[in-house]
Amino acid sequence: MSNRIIQFREALREAMSEEMRRDPRVFLMGEEVAQYDGAYKVSQGMLAEFGAERVIDTPIAELGFAGIGVGAAMNGLRPIIEFMTFNFSLVAIDQVINSAAKMMSMSGGQYSVPIVFRGPTGNAGMLSSQHSQNFENWYANTPGLKVVVPSNPYDAKGLLKSSIRDEDPVIFMESELMYGDKGEVPEEEYLIPIGSAKVTRSGNQVTLVSFGKMMKVAHSAAEEAAKDGISVEVIDLRSVRPIDYKTVIESVKKTNRLVVLEEAWPLAAISSEIAYYVQRHAFDYLDAPVYRVNSMDVPLPYAPTLIDAILPNVKRTLDAIKAVAYKK
Repeated sequence: MSNRIIQFREALREAMSEEMRRDPRVFLMGEEVAQYDGAYKVSQGMLAEFGAERVIDTPIAELGFAGIGVGAAMNGLRPIIEFMTFNFSLVAIDQVINSAAKMMSMSGGQYSVPIVFRGPTGNAGMLSSQHSQNFENWYANTPGLKVVVPSNPYDAKGLLKSSIRDEDPVIFMESELMYGDKGEVPEEEYLIPIGSAKVTRSGNQVTLVSFGKMMKVAHSAAEEAAKDGISVEVIDLRSVRPIDYKTVIESVKKTNRLVVLEEAWPLAAISSEIAYYVQRHAFDYLDAPVYRVNSMDVPLPYAPTLIDAILPNVKRTLDAIKAVAYKK
């Protein structure tokens, strides 16, 4: 494949545009996606190519346009619903949880809901408590949904194309802090299956599992650990429903130690689920307790010094790596 370097936002745009060219049932709807070219310029130029019937600006009414999207999906279309931030998805959560996620079951298989809800998640700088939250674990807790959290442009494109083609509703979570990230993306078409984790760094002493923008922290911590002679294997989950438990277990059987890094709050987090699953299915392979690194259990404040103190960082992750590596 011939690769070129493009931004995260460009990879998402390519994925949506290619799928809209391929399938006339696909359309994009959300706040500022059309005339303004997207709040983060993800949909730049798409209105000019596809027209106002397929790239649709909405009022500030998430519950309304999410419901329109669910109804459209039930009637044979394949909507992409963009939330300006997943914090705003709370306004629409009744449609996401009680309509999109449950419709296949409630209709006895008569209605599928092939819809993608996408947009940024988590902290994006000094946005304070109401605009800095991680809801990956909330949505992953819901049967009927798939939840995808890519960490780089290559994965973003391949996973978004798979999400748009999926027959089930998909929550596709990005990050405002990653839209400008650059990476190699093939010019040729490719798909990445949902539910397939990736080992992004090989190691044999500690397994470090993460996803989304926390992968940057994970790799930085693994580099620092290597300076102290600790070999860390890093796994990018890529989706948190379904979770690729097999890849995690195989790594733990090799390293005998596990650290899970996640931006969300600690209670009932994805890291909690992985910690449980590993102790349940690979207990005899563990030579140390499973450590988790999460945000502190408080709403994220506005002050940058407090943000730095509360969010997971390289130091806290490295401390967890050392704690399990040196455990006898």
